[in-house]
Formats: sequence, C-alpha cells, structure tokens
Amino acid sequence: MNAPTAFDERTRTYEIRTYGCQMNVHDSERLAGLLEHAGYARADDGATPDVVVFNTCAVRENADNRLYGNLGHLRPVKEGHAGMQIAVGGCLAQKDRDTIVKRAPWVDVVFGTHNIGSLPVLLERARVQEAAQVEIKESLEAFPSTLPTRRESPYAAWVSITVGCNNTCTFCIVPALRGKETDRRPGEILAEIEALVGEGVLEITLLGQNVNSYGAEFGDRGAFADLLRACGGVEGLERVRFTSPHPRDFTDDVIAAMAETPNVMPSLHMPLQSGSDRVLKSMRRSYRQERYLGIIDRVRAAIPDAAITTDIIVGFPGETDEDFEQTLHVVREARFSSAFTFQYSKRPGTPAAEMDGQVPKKVVQERYERLVALQEEISWAENKTQVGRTLDVLVAEGEGRKDQHTHRMSGRAPDNRLVHFTAEDTARPGDVVTVEVTYAAPHHLVADGPVRSVRRTAAGDAWDRRMAEPARGVSLGMPGVGRPAVSAPAAPSCR
Repeated sequence: MNAPTAFDERTRTYEIRTYGCQMNVHDSERLAGLLEHAGYARADDGATPDVVVFNTCAVRENADNRLYGNLGHLRPVKEGHAGMQIAVGGCLAQKDRDTIVKRAPWVDVVFGTHNIGSLPVLLERARVQEAAQVEIKESLEAFPSTLPTRRESPYAAWVSITVGCNNTCTFCIVPALRGKETDRRPGEILAEIEALVGEGVLEITLLGQNVNSYGAEFGDRGAFADLLRACGGVEGLERVRFTSPHPRDFTDDVIAAMAETPNVMPSLHMPLQSGSDRVLKSMRRSYRQERYLGIIDRVRAAIPDAAITTDIIVGFPGETDEDFEQTLHVVREARFSSAFTFQYSKRPGTPAAEMDGQVPKKVVQERYERLVALQEEISWAENKTQVGRTLDVLVAEGEGRKDQHTHRMSGRAPDNRLVHFTAEDTARPGDVVTVEVTYAAPHHLVADGPVRSVRRTAAGDAWDRRMAEPARGVSLGMPGVGRPAVSAPAAPSCR
C-alpha cells in the first residue's frame, strides 16, 4: 500500500491509545507496525496526530463511558484539524459494532479483534469514500504475529503463542470477542523469539488467554512444558515469563519445566478469582480451593523463591460472607506477592450479568477494602524478606514514576518484583545491574546503596538505537496493583 500522503505533502502521523490486557498492548504494537509499514509516522509528544486509534477493552468497568468520553473530547479537535481520522478497534469494537458510529458519528473506522490487519485499508477507504467504515470479522483472518509489529520495548517483548479461549467463565466475555483458541506451531514461536533475540531482546513473555492449554488445537497436552524447555535452548535469551495460565490446565510437567529451565523466571501469575468452591462453581471455573492451593504448594516446593501473583474478584453474584471468608483464607495460605483485586461489575452478554443475588455495592466495597488491606499486609511482609538480598535487575524504562525526583532508576528482579535503585550513569534500559535491597514497601523494593555492577548488554545497545528514532506515540492503559485512587477496575479480559 502506498504511503497515505494524499491530504498534503507531509507524512501523516498517528497515535494509539490502548486500554485493557496484555493482549491489547501487544495488538497495539501490531497496529503501530501496520501503520508505519503503510507510511505513517508516530506523532511527536504534544502534537495533534492525523490519526488516533483507540484499542479498547470490553471488560474493565465503565469501558463504554471511558471510550465515548474520550471520543467526545476529540470531536472539536478533529473539527479543527483538517483530514484527521479516528479509528476504534479492540474488544469493545467487536462487541458494539454499529453502535459506535451511531453514538459517535465522527468516528471514521471501526474494526474488530479478528481483523486488525485491515486498519490501513479501512482508513484509506474512509478517506476516499468520505464515509465511516465498519468491518467486524467473526473469525481470525490470520494469526496476528504474521503482521508487522512496532515493539514498544527494545529489550523485552510479548510473543503470542495462542489467541482466543475455550473456557466458559460466566463473568467473562472474552471468548465471544476473541473467539475459540487458535495455537501457533512451536517452530513459528521459536523462530520469532530467535529473531527478537537477534535484535537485542533479553526477555520475552509468552502470551495467551490461557497459555498452559497451548497445544490443545493440535493434540499435544505437553506442548507448553516442551515450549518452555525449548526457550531454554535459545542462546542469548536471558528471561522467559508467561501469562496467563488457568489452574485447570496447570500440570506438574509445567512446574518441572519452570524449575529445570534456567532462563524461565521464578514468577507465576495464577488467577484465583475466588476462594469459595461454591462461587468457583458458579463462575464455571473448573477447579476448587484444594486443587488451587495444591498447585501453589507444588510450585513453592520446586521453586522456593517463586513470587506468585493472582487475580481476585470480590462481590460475584451470590457471594456470601462465608464465601468471602474462604477467599481471605486462600490469600492467607497462598501468601501472594501481589494481587490484582477487582470489584465485580456486570458485563452485558455474560451469564453472570443475569444471575440472581447481585451483591449490594456497599457490601462489595467493604469486602474489597478488607481484601486489599490483607493483601497489602502480606505483600509488605513478603517484600521485607527480600531486604539484604543481592538481585540482578533488568533496567527498565518508565517503571519508576518518581525516579527523576528520587535520583533513582528502576527495573525488574528475576521474580518480577519492581526494584528502585541508586541511579547509575552507565546503566541503560536493557542493561543488568547487581544491587542489594535496603528497604521494602508493599509494591516495590529499594536498593539505595551503591550499584555493585553494571552489565552492558545487546538490549542496552538496542535501546540506544531506539532513542535515535522519532518519539513514540502509543499510550497504555494497563491496570495497576494495590489500592486504586477512586474505585477498582473490573476483572482483566485475559484471565
């Protein structure tokens, strides 16, 4: 496709605004790659872009209101910027389809989760025909990893191994929006990983709605464990992570692969959702408390230093005080290093939205606050055990919001804990520093002593090259950990 310069002689610019889960974040990298392949350039910080793309989430609370509020703010901007186009994609676009253009007729393009590769063509068609283009596919056109990708990080990368989901959780709309599970072949995944490492990437995260059911499509129940072990053979790949697994499919061969593969990191995100067997049954989660805690015990036995995180929903329809106490019991037993905690909210199109026993908001809020207080207490206690430890930290970009004021830099330990450390002039994002932890907070560690060593890496070199490129224009809306400022978001879409 030719570069979209029909409006004028200059290259048209874009900005992508992303909300939701890791899958959406990775999709936005592909959208950026598609647009740049079609001749667009990222808008400079503070500049008005020619194209604004919203990559939406349908699961988080108030997703609809947030989208239409942002679209409303953009309307006068578009009217004052000749040729500006607005596109809406992602899960909310897949769900609402024609509703978006009816409520916001100044939107130019609506596309779904199965046809993100159509965006450049739809933008051009909307320009030529001077009419909104709505194109929603019911099934995947091509596995998204075949599309051009503009990676946000030069040192850490998402690698999709599967898309879609075969589960039927009653609170989740993802299967209706992402479709049935489709798996990539191991050779394709490893080829992508090797190519990324060749570009300087040190860390990859294997990504899917349910990563440890990987292989179901081609009949290999051991495929995920085999894939983890195969990652251990990729020269230059230092860190391997994955998200998100499902307790139903989490097997001992995966635990063994994690423990025996040196570059698979000692971190695990294992969604709980509820500690009550009765609520888990109502959620249609095919495991119970005993099985869940058994997995945690086996992981800790094989990987003693593992940091385990989770997702928990408070106030699911029919949840009683006793059900909630069971959730608190599991939290005390599992001792998660952190948890994404969410207040249940109705999502149209899910069975749970029609269930009896919707819990009053006041009760949900009280339970939620108790859960957050308990988890923060545990997180702080678990982090305090790290004080005095020497850690190898992969230096990150943008992880420490106060780094400029505190004269620190930030990065991730092997177990994925966030570490703020004394600024080191020679360290770049992508390099690895060795530090000693001096202080622990509930959601981060601090290493305020001198940096013991800095290992300059190919990933740091890649970051240097990235800094020579134009300013980036993808903004992310990932959920945070801990007590929100206003209210809790709804459950993330991929768990």
